[in-house]
Amino acid sequence: MKDIIYITGHRNPDTDSICSAIAYAELKKKLGSNAIPVRLGDINRETEFVLDYFNVRVPRYLSNVKTQVSDLNIDIVNPASANISIRTAWMIMRKNNIKTLPIVDENERFLGIVTLSDITNRYMDTLENNIIAASKTPLHNIVETLNAKLAYGSQSEFKTTGKVVIAAAKSEEMESFMEEGCIVITANRSDVQYKAVEYGANCIIITCGDKVDEDVLEMARINKCIIMVTPLDTFTAARLINQSIPVHFIMSQENIISFNVDDFLDDIKEKMLQTRFRNYPVVDDRNRLKGLISRYHFISQRKKKVILVDHNEKSQTINGIEEAEILEIIDHHRVGDIQTGQPIYFKNEPVGSTATIVSNIYFENGISPSKSISGILCGAILSDTIQFKSPTSTYMDQITAEKLSELAGIDIDEFAFSMFKAGSSLQGKTPKEIFNQDFKAYNLGKYKIGISQIHTMDMDSLQESKGALIDYMNDVCGDQDYNLLILLVTDILKEGSELLYVGADKGLIEKAFNVQLGENSVYISGIVSRKKQVVPFISLAVE
Repeated sequence: MKDIIYITGHRNPDTDSICSAIAYAELKKKLGSNAIPVRLGDINRETEFVLDYFNVRVPRYLSNVKTQVSDLNIDIVNPASANISIRTAWMIMRKNNIKTLPIVDENERFLGIVTLSDITNRYMDTLENNIIAASKTPLHNIVETLNAKLAYGSQSEFKTTGKVVIAAAKSEEMESFMEEGCIVITANRSDVQYKAVEYGANCIIITCGDKVDEDVLEMARINKCIIMVTPLDTFTAARLINQSIPVHFIMSQENIISFNVDDFLDDIKEKMLQTRFRNYPVVDDRNRLKGLISRYHFISQRKKKVILVDHNEKSQTINGIEEAEILEIIDHHRVGDIQTGQPIYFKNEPVGSTATIVSNIYFENGISPSKSISGILCGAILSDTIQFKSPTSTYMDQITAEKLSELAGIDIDEFAFSMFKAGSSLQGKTPKEIFNQDFKAYNLGKYKIGISQIHTMDMDSLQESKGALIDYMNDVCGDQDYNLLILLVTDILKEGSELLYVGADKGLIEKAFNVQLGENSVYISGIVSRKKQVVPFISLAVE
């Protein structure tokens, strides 16, 4: 599968940011990329109206693009069942040249780990004479390990005590070392086989591939004693039988350090350095095994691929951007401080909306956006240009919006009025929701400045929230060390804005706009654009 390309607008996204990301992701898909639109915050009421109107899904939230375990080329190892024999596990590891074998249950959920040292340690430490019973070894494991065939018996009759006896003595001398439920290994000695059944053996293993006498088989049926025949010699059969025990008996289950596919590399590095195991299991949220990871895998990490729309400043973009690979930037703001490791496609045009740029990339590629995509692009242009009243609006915005409105089948005036009405009401919103609806941070020289903007058709409703908004802004200013915070409340009908402000350097507003400041607010007629009428003048005041 092609790498995922995340297309995102800025933090505290507005309609242009969200709709441009959705539309550009759709275009990238048409051009063959695996693109996904994402958002860095909650959408506002205006954006919600636009997406609902055209039945378009809200992009999923993405908190950061830091490198995760899923971005590494981890070792994909086929896990084994808990009931396979340690001999089978050993052969699997030798065949695949691996030293660690993960064990899972029937639902593929991770249970534990078996290593080569686990197997060798257990095989060398076989002093227990009841290990077959203690490990609850299935009958088919013994048959498989010894390459045997059942002459009589089944798993339901396999009720051994686990003690293994090699019948080398005379038949009349066997009683002294036999016990009820033991496993007897013997060659083609029918008298010994018969006596073993008589003395209560639960399983008899006949070596060298010899046939079983009918008398012995009949006795075995009566006493429910399992009879199997192996082509191996007695010494080899005795040596291999303990290799039939299931891996769940020797696997490590306690204190296993495993990682989730969504874990960030920064979080797992320290744990790996402290423990220094050869391999670590990687699981998903349902504890299903996805592979094994070791320290050398960090060399193979793949950076997440990102396209930025409607912004190009680090303070406005997604967390962890320094660990990602930026492929493109589509924007209509000033050039910010984001740096890339190599040349990229950077399309920055002095138009009123990023949606205008995205729309014309469609047309340049000979592709007409669908009705719904045309609709949200048109809505984004109307939003960002305040229906062409903003000084940032250009002739290109207007003709693009008109073309999109035809494709979407909407009347621009009617749709714009409904959109602004849906998005401009402040009723029921908390100061935090109002202020963060469309907030951007700027680093201008030595100053850290934050500017938020909301549009309203009902300025009177602001008066009820003004005191609470100022209090909230003071808290943010103090907690996050801003020199100046501004909330631009733009009156869509009167085409002016009231600036609410807090911060030690509010004098920058006086210098920028040559106005006499009130206590915490000032109304400036004709100011409707943060990008073109506020940020540039604040920047000049800083200089």
